[in-house]
Amino acid sequence: MSKILVVDDDSQVLQVVSEMLRIEGHNVVMAANGRQALDQFEHDDFDLVVTDIIMPEQEGLETIANLRRRETYIPIIAISGGGRAGNLDYLETARYIGADGILAKPFGRQDLLTTVNQVLTDTAERTSL
Repeated sequence: MSKILVVDDDSQVLQVVSEMLRIEGHNVVMAANGRQALDQFEHDDFDLVVTDIIMPEQEGLETIANLRRRETYIPIIAISGGGRAGNLDYLETARYIGADGILAKPFGRQDLLTTVNQVLTDTAERTSL
């Protein structure tokens, strides 16, 4: 299966999302913020990044922009529970700057798996052209 980097400052969300992906056979690496994610990205190869948007130290929009500058083809899924502006504003901004998929929290297991599979499939098709 795929090697996925999951980034979220909420430890419960980080654990639950990671476990959902592991149950499906994915190899999961966790990071608690965008800065840790970029450090992991420097030392390892990933097939997909799932990142929260609102985080301390380095938030998700900045993380997505940095990943796009470093690796154009890495698929990214942005997740958000909102904030003052609401999660749809953040998620649409994430899509605009390079996220391939978006999920509003709370989301269910099937929503996560469907989005992960779709983004990985779309990326495989794009890179095989």
